[in-house]
Amino acid sequence: YMTGVIWFVQVVHYPLFASIGVAEFSAYEQRHTARTTWVVAPPMFVELATALLLIWFRPLGVSTVQVWSGLVLLAVIWGSTFLVQVPCHEVLSKELDAAVIKRLVWTNWLRTAAWSLRGLLVFWMILSIWDSS
Repeated sequence: YMTGVIWFVQVVHYPLFASIGVAEFSAYEQRHTARTTWVVAPPMFVELATALLLIWFRPLGVSTVQVWSGLVLLAVIWGSTFLVQVPCHEVLSKELDAAVIKRLVWTNWLRTAAWSLRGLLVFWMILSIWDSS
């Protein structure tokens, strides 16, 4: 789910920020942030909870390397989200800043890559479970 969301955000949503007018931008950004939180926060917490549960309830066939790799990728995602993307959105909620939009789009590639790798990792875990049964 989050792999699809992040690719949509990266390729479509964030780049379109640059085409919103200055007068409307702050209000748009505030609405965007509030609405996006409802779409991404619950799945992010479910993803974190299930990744942590895999430490104690690891299915047959899933290796500790897979589990810890998933957690490392989540640490990168959450770190980038709260240390880079959230501060960018805070600035943008006050004013349109082309440099901050550019930074948001550019730095979001880290989350896009990490969530893409997590998607592949989860697919690998599923195959590992399937192969072990």
